[in-house]
Amino acid sequence: MKILITGTAGFIGFHLANRLLLEQDVEIIGLDVINDYYDLRVKYGRLAHAGFPIQSIRYGEILQSEKYANYRFIKLDLCDRAKLYKLFIDEKFDVVVNLAAQAGVRYSITNPDAYLESNIIGFFNILEASRQNKIKHLVYASSSSVYGWNDKLPFCTTDNVDHPISLYAASKKSNELLAHSYSALYDLPTTGLRFFTVYGPWGRPDMALFLFAKAIAEGKPIDVFNNGKMKRDFTYIDDIVEGIKRVIYHPAQAMPGWNGQNPTPGASKAPYKIYNIGNNDTVLLMDFIEAIEAEMGKKAIKNMLPLQPGDVPASHADVTDLVEDLGYRPDTPIREGVKKFIGWYRDFYKI
Repeated sequence: MKILITGTAGFIGFHLANRLLLEQDVEIIGLDVINDYYDLRVKYGRLAHAGFPIQSIRYGEILQSEKYANYRFIKLDLCDRAKLYKLFIDEKFDVVVNLAAQAGVRYSITNPDAYLESNIIGFFNILEASRQNKIKHLVYASSSSVYGWNDKLPFCTTDNVDHPISLYAASKKSNELLAHSYSALYDLPTTGLRFFTVYGPWGRPDMALFLFAKAIAEGKPIDVFNNGKMKRDFTYIDDIVEGIKRVIYHPAQAMPGWNGQNPTPGASKAPYKIYNIGNNDTVLLMDFIEAIEAEMGKKAIKNMLPLQPGDVPASHADVTDLVEDLGYRPDTPIREGVKKFIGWYRDFYKI
């Protein structure tokens, strides 16, 4: 199987590619534009860890990994339609896993154009290239942020998600709608994955765990939003990757008995499916901070703040579909996951 994974200089894409290469008989091409949204040392560090001589990376040129014989990488912008289409034609992929996106809820409020370009135009280009080249399965990253103002917990894929409260969330909902249109029009199997607060080694420096660890290490205050009353369904990276891996080999199918008079939002009479991938549990933000403090061996200086625009006070994933269809339920305890992250963090930054 030949797989295109976009976003392989990113957190989830990096882990997915390495896991598949170690466990499966696959050929992978990784793709990433390598923008400077966050610390480039982390992005290039991920690529170097996967065996790519980062000094040799050139835009639009495919580079061979020195670690994996069946892994290549290309620096490419999803909005570069001509080069993207040529890549699809030349490589003849079986499956596409689209994890490339402009991330971040708060950043979307001040930089909305980045989300329209990467998350909507870029995703449209992936859809169109997949259609033209008869891709067998398109798997793509959505987000728990699509639940927006929903306050019925846990969040379920049968819930209505028409009330996003950030442009980032709206762009992800748009991805789901575009994917359904392509599934319906062209019989393209598409599976969207709503990730719930992913964390772990090689994580994103803009996420809470990374920001908290850095501030605590430097003796600086941490911003605690919603006065610490925030609840999140923190999901360890290995659990996310296991979920994606299982989905790859389980292409979306039409739902038997799907009824247009009482439509199920997360499925369709087209080959279209949505899954939540979360730990199926909630953790109070203050408990999360305590776990970090325990591993860092140092108390945090807390700057208590109100809920920020675009943030939701709580998230909690219903993973019933994931269990029933794929026999999988994420379950890494928060203290175990935080311990692994802090170990990586200390090693990477030589603390």
